[in-house]
Amino acid sequence: MTATVPEQHPRHRLDDLLQNPVRFSIMAALDRAGTLGFKEVRDAVEITDSALSKQASALEAAGYVSVGKSFAGKMPRTSLSLTRQGRAAWKAHLATLREIAGSAGEL
Repeated sequence: MTATVPEQHPRHRLDDLLQNPVRFSIMAALDRAGTLGFKEVRDAVEITDSALSKQASALEAAGYVSVGKSFAGKMPRTSLSLTRQGRAAWKAHLATLREIAGSAGEL
């Protein structure tokens, strides 16, 4: 007789970093646009510069977002874009959310 191991609930596969609503929103904006300027992300997500800086740093440390620095004349420009790893994490997170939402109707 073989023992069956109960399947874990899909929520265990959710990415903890992406559970934060601000980071989730940043990833969604970048997924739609590819690369966005710092101000574009800030305005799209409706947060302050300091909040975006903090959350972008967390996503960058995880390898999910690449932060680019350049100059337009003498004005510094910061851009954010998803890395390959970030895009994969985002897609996996969304697939898991869909799995959870899909199974909710089966209860």
